Amino acid sequence: MKKIILYHGSPNKIVVPKYGFGEKRHDYGKGFYLTESIELAKEWAVCRPNEANGWVHSYELDTTDLKVLDFQQYNVLSWLAELMKHRDASDTKRYKVLSKRFIEKYGLDTSKYDIIKGWRANASYFYIAKEFVRDNIDIEILEELLSLGGLGIQYCIKSELAYSKLAEIETGLICVNYNEFNHKYNQRDVNARNNMRRLINSDANKVTNVFSTLFER
Repeated sequence: MKKIILYHGSPNKIVVPKYGFGEKRHDYGKGFYLTESIELAKEWAVCRPNEANGWVHSYELDTTDLKVLDFQQYNVLSWLAELMKHRDASDTKRYKVLSKRFIEKYGLDTSKYDIIKGWRANASYFYIAKEFVRDNIDIEILEELLSLGGLGIQYCIKSELAYSKLAEIETGLICVNYNEFNHKYNQRDVNARNNMRRLINSDANKVTNVFSTLFER
C-alpha cells in the first residue's frame, strides 16, 4: 500500500470531489486536480482576480492497485497531444487540421488509467503550446521550456476507483491570503514567460524541427 499526500487549491471552503464532474476543457479533461506542493496549491487557490481569500484542502490518496499515466515517462509531444484533445491552441483551420493529425500520431489512450500525472498548463505553459503550433519553437528545446515555469506536476483523478481511494484530511484545511499568494502566482507567471521568451529567442531555438515538420516523417 502506497499512500501519498496531495493538495487542492480552491476558492471554496467546502469541496466534494465527485466522479464524472469537472471541466472538459481542463488539461486532462474532466477530473479532480491536485498537486504535491502545498505552496503551489496556495497560489492556485487565489489565482482568480476577485480579491477573495482561498482554501487549500489536503488529501490522502492510496495508490495501491491504481493505474497511473505519468507523462514524464513519455515524449513531451504526447503531453502536448493530450492538451490538444481538451484545449485549443489556435482557432485557425490549419491548426484544426494539423492538431487532429498530431493527436493521432502522438496521443496516448488515457481511458484505461485511474490517474493522469503531468505538467500543469497554466497561462505561461499554454503560451508554449500556442507558439509551438505556430512553428516558432524547435522540438529540441520543448522539455527545457517546460522546466522554466516552476509549476511542478499535477495529478488528475479520473476513475471511480481512484475517487474511492481519495480521502480529505479534515485537519489539513488552510485559509490562503489573497494578496500574498495571488501576487506570487502572477509573479511566477511573469517570470516564466520572460524566461520562456528568452529561450525561444536564443540561438538554442533552431526553428527547424517544428510542429508542421512532424508530419513529414
